[in-house]
Amino acid sequence: MTPEQQAAFVHAQSVAASAEIEGMKAENTFREMQGKTIAYDSGAFLQVIEEYGLHSNALIDFFRD
Repeated sequence: MTPEQQAAFVHAQSVAASAEIEGMKAENTFREMQGKTIAYDSGAFLQVIEEYGLHSNALIDFFRD
């Protein structure tokens, strides 16, 4: 994969993760408005970063290869 392709891949993963996080935030807001407990805690948001390989060590390894 060229450096440009790597950058495009990371950007696409970032956009997908952002979309998922925005959905999680919306669900939390909806539940709060209904007086319910939130569906997603901080750990769930951090898990999205892990799932998409966007944490710093994963990115360092990705661009190192």
